[in-house]
Amino acid sequence: MKTATNTCTLNKLTAQQKAHVINVNSKSLEVQGRLLTLGLYPGVQIEVLRRAPLGDPLQVRSGSTLLSIRLHEAEEIDVEVVA
Repeated sequence: MKTATNTCTLNKLTAQQKAHVINVNSKSLEVQGRLLTLGLYPGVQIEVLRRAPLGDPLQVRSGSTLLSIRLHEAEEIDVEVVA
């Protein structure tokens, strides 16, 4: 059985960390729909490439797609860190 000790939200990852999306928990259906449309759905592997100089937004790679995600949106994305 797999333990959930290496789970967190996307905003907690550092540059070059990889993770699998577990869930998108946005309270806004519009934001949740946009994130799902961009390819951030459960099971997808993502990698944080870098943070903007002031920390917001994050640049994330999902497959061959590069995304910029605001920190308040990244707080709503549960991930499991890839060891």
